[in-house]
Amino acid sequence: MSIRSVSAIPLSMPFEIGGPKPLLAGKPREMEMLLIRVETDQGLVGWGEAFGFAVWPATKAAIEALVAPMAVGRDEADIAGIMNDLSRKFHLLGRSGPVMYALSGLDIALWDLAGKAAGKPVAELLGGRRRDSVPAYASLMRYTDPDIVARNAARAVGEGYTTIKLHETGVEQVRRAREAIGPGIRLTVDTNCPWTADEAISMARQMRGLDLLWLEEPVFPPEDHASLARVRREAPVPTAAGENAAGYLEFQAMFQAGAVDYAQPSATKVGGISELLRIAGLARQYGVKLAPHSPYVGPGLLATVHVLAALEEDIELEYCYCTIDVNPLGDAVLAAGGRVAVPRGPGLGRDPDMAQVEKCAVR
Repeated sequence: MSIRSVSAIPLSMPFEIGGPKPLLAGKPREMEMLLIRVETDQGLVGWGEAFGFAVWPATKAAIEALVAPMAVGRDEADIAGIMNDLSRKFHLLGRSGPVMYALSGLDIALWDLAGKAAGKPVAELLGGRRRDSVPAYASLMRYTDPDIVARNAARAVGEGYTTIKLHETGVEQVRRAREAIGPGIRLTVDTNCPWTADEAISMARQMRGLDLLWLEEPVFPPEDHASLARVRREAPVPTAAGENAAGYLEFQAMFQAGAVDYAQPSATKVGGISELLRIAGLARQYGVKLAPHSPYVGPGLLATVHVLAALEEDIELEYCYCTIDVNPLGDAVLAAGGRVAVPRGPGLGRDPDMAQVEKCAVR
């Protein structure tokens, strides 16, 4: 077989977060997804997801202007060859950002095709499914209001989650969450790169008594591994980072700098399932724990589920804590009791419902 077409389908889905939605460019955030559809000359279709949040128009343009013309006609089974060749050809356009996001979506779709061609779930192609479901942690949105933070953290625990992630930058918000969930629940804080090293160390010390599992992306810019390593040495809390890292070699540099306790590659940003697997092996080699970034609700989440189902380690899945009434992947991307089931069908195990895609498609 060979690739006949590659296309990108942007979706925007109404969602609720249990509070006011964060603003981006002055507008309430939408739950956006960029589906990648790859069809072979024999009519087999694979689905992927490229990082869609806010930047999807640029990623869609990269798919249509660059990736599709170079991928059509290639043997879809040669995932490594395609990804290596296109990564080399497009490296002048950036090793991170929309072009790499586009390649990530392509890679995921090619793995979906590989599973369908073999009649097996992707996890079986990655060495075998070791578990039927993966534990998930509730990744909350940024609410800012301490009362809303506490309420949603407690609600997530009541739904069966034993680990909660906040996206807050204030001590009071974190303190209120800890009080709401009690001492037996793991708590992490993703700050999204707000501070200098000195500021991050000071904030971490102020949170000393709140028993954080990790402090995520505490410094700007995220590639400042030396500052991140300093925070790790001097702050009383483990560090996590990697959702903005540009592939295997940047993770290697991060690990060599001693910058993180937890590595957070994102399948939709870093190069798909293929690169996520390489980074997982690298993290194991350096004794760094893996905690993939995956606050998605599409094939990118399913790709992460299959990887975690196949790894030796029992690793929690980042799960976007929100309510979406219309999602093309339905219950395949829903958690129950703090766990997400590993789909048993071939490939990723669930194709988008095209009637729902039509409802959510951005025209």
